[in-house]
Amino acid sequence: MSVGAVIVAAGMSSRMGDFKPMLSIGSISIAQRIVATLHQSGISKIVVVTGFKAQMLEKHLANLGLVFLRNENYETTHMFDSAKIGLEYMRDKCDRVLFTPVDIPLFTASSVTALLESSAPIACPVCDGKKGHPIMVSSSLLDGILSYSGEGGLRGAMSACGTPIVEIPVDDQGILHDADTPEDYLALLDYHNSQLLRPQVSVSLAREKTFFDDKTVMLLSLVEETGSVRAACQRMQISYSTGWNIIRGIESQVSRPLIERMQGGKGGGKSRLTDSGKTLIKLFADYEEAVRASAGALYDEYFADFLGKR
Repeated sequence: MSVGAVIVAAGMSSRMGDFKPMLSIGSISIAQRIVATLHQSGISKIVVVTGFKAQMLEKHLANLGLVFLRNENYETTHMFDSAKIGLEYMRDKCDRVLFTPVDIPLFTASSVTALLESSAPIACPVCDGKKGHPIMVSSSLLDGILSYSGEGGLRGAMSACGTPIVEIPVDDQGILHDADTPEDYLALLDYHNSQLLRPQVSVSLAREKTFFDDKTVMLLSLVEETGSVRAACQRMQISYSTGWNIIRGIESQVSRPLIERMQGGKGGGKSRLTDSGKTLIKLFADYEEAVRASAGALYDEYFADFLGKR
């Protein structure tokens, strides 16, 4: 079952007085922390909806293999409007979608796993009787959520679907901590510093140097989705020349073409993945899932007694 994630980071951070997504928490930013946790959970299709200081944030996250969408009306709209942009994009691309605002960055990979193991159409984590984020929604409910125009934002839209929100108990205070104010931010830092270590695995293929990883998977997937290498590069905030250098580098290592270019007519030329390109993405996804599962088991075997279980 395929899973995607939507991170909303379009707001103006007015109560914080600083740009929340790029505030440091430990050695990385708040936005980077969320992406790292989602990657650790095996989720690679991640959309970040930007607005205020969009270009700055997109550049900050550009090397993480993400899709960036903008809420150009962020000054006059609400978080639910930004959520709709991301959910609309994800509607036909995965079976389930995780949603979180950028200011709740400390949920753990184990909480994400608990949500994914639930078969509920809508699920949210609960700690000490309080609901938190991320929220998981089945793609089958997105049409109803996207058409909702009532009160209560995303939670109001989910309630209107007529499907109960299943509460998933987790031992994770991180699902509750936000960073709306400087005081909240200091509390986040204290909680962050108290957390146990977690295994973090980055999977890639290399010969003399790395030529295939999550970033290249995202680029190839976006080429297939948009029918254009240029559009795929724009979504990832990388240059057109960089995109083609990446593609040619992969093709030289696997010794087969991955992109088929079709000459344009009235509508212009298009690009799409060859069968080899589609096969490579599928094999890498299966391999990555197996490696992450093995790494988690090995972490518990070697480090659980010394550092604590995942």
